[in-house]
Amino acid sequence: MPPAREDLLVIVTPGEDGLGDTAKGMLTLGRRAAARLGLAWAAAVLADGEDPELPEAALETLADHGVPGVLVIRAGRPLGDFPEARAEALAGAARARAARLVLMAHDSAGASLAPRVAAALGGAVLTECVAVEPGDGGVRVSRRALGDRLAETFLWDRASPLVLTVHQGCLSPVPPAGPPGGRPVVEAVEVPVPDGAFRSRVVERIPPDPRTVDVSEAEVIFCAGKGFDRESFERFRELAGLLNASLGVTRPVYDLGWAGFERMIGQTGKTVAPRLYLGVGISGSMHHVGGIRDARRIVCLNIDPRAPMFAASDEGFVGDLREVIPLLLDRVRARTAGGGAP
Repeated sequence: MPPAREDLLVIVTPGEDGLGDTAKGMLTLGRRAAARLGLAWAAAVLADGEDPELPEAALETLADHGVPGVLVIRAGRPLGDFPEARAEALAGAARARAARLVLMAHDSAGASLAPRVAAALGGAVLTECVAVEPGDGGVRVSRRALGDRLAETFLWDRASPLVLTVHQGCLSPVPPAGPPGGRPVVEAVEVPVPDGAFRSRVVERIPPDPRTVDVSEAEVIFCAGKGFDRESFERFRELAGLLNASLGVTRPVYDLGWAGFERMIGQTGKTVAPRLYLGVGISGSMHHVGGIRDARRIVCLNIDPRAPMFAASDEGFVGDLREVIPLLLDRVRARTAGGGAP
């Protein structure tokens, strides 16, 4: 009996506690894309050990998101930190199940693996995509361009495999509307990986420096607005550094020359999607709010309780930054000097 065919594979990475928000968002996107495109689909995970069992919490999440089946990909030996081997295993599973479309999140792993998987499949790759939908006799794939100010759209004719990474800012962990599916069918897929794929290995991962990382890639952002004077701004910069947060600024602060254009956040600067965004001394103009709409949690501090920024925030505090920032900085300095966590 030939194996089942999945036209669409969604690559996810479960942890000991189940699936995180990024993986959930990929499942939601996969289910919607499969329905719109009329494709059979499944989730796929790479297994480093021999046991194909998934954590119960992960299985419950997969069922909530209506995943019909899960492929646990095994290569007969641990794949570890061998990127070429991991890519070969993913490509082998896609070939075995006749998958023409492979989706993965645009995180550090996805950005590294996607081109390799596409090359192994003899297909194409598109990164940081925001939409996948039918159109013009094929599949329309859109991605952001020019600092998120424009979108470019490509037409995939399904003639060759396509590997997509999905911009994390457009992922939602909420399951799509409709009744959840039953318990997904879990199947181990044996994929041979050539020895040559294990020649290169990741030996060290160096975390990004929050002082230099592109704000569009930052996990935590502290953003300063026009309510600052120079002394308070330098204290705020130090506070961000001590807490491993990336510094962002609004247009008025950039115009003062206190930070470079690469730090400016808003529709005329960088569009960001951090895990936490703290805006201080920012009124909340639509140009700035439009650049932070994809942030997972927004917190603000402003002396004016009527500032529009409060309406755009998950949590807001009324206070004078010239009083609050020095107090926060003193407390963080004390914690840091004492060897404790900030």
